[in-house]
Amino acid sequence: MDPGSAIAGEKKVAGQVEDLTPQEVAKGIADGRYLLVDVREPNEVAVEAYPDAVVVPLSTFDPKAIPDPAGKEVVFACRSGKRSVTASMAAQAAGLPYNRHLAGGILGWKAAGLPTKPGH
Repeated sequence: MDPGSAIAGEKKVAGQVEDLTPQEVAKGIADGRYLLVDVREPNEVAVEAYPDAVVVPLSTFDPKAIPDPAGKEVVFACRSGKRSVTASMAAQAAGLPYNRHLAGGILGWKAAGLPTKPGH
């Protein structure tokens, strides 16, 4: 969980992304502290979705498309935790303070025994 590490092949961008565990994210959503932003593509979300996420696909990612979090902290999520880091970096580059993501993505979410819902 070293925030200074970069994934091989990715150039280092200013800013850093904080890893949150599935349990931390689920509790934050339940407590009304986090807005989960799923950056997976519509075809992925159609198969299986996070119960309480808004979808802003990374392929057409525009930080301005993220709904107003209304006092909540934005947490990005994807399938495995790679695209959520990319989305967080893009949001930070656009001047937004969105520096958290769900480490492990929906795979980690399910491995932690947390519920998903049929896609929409």
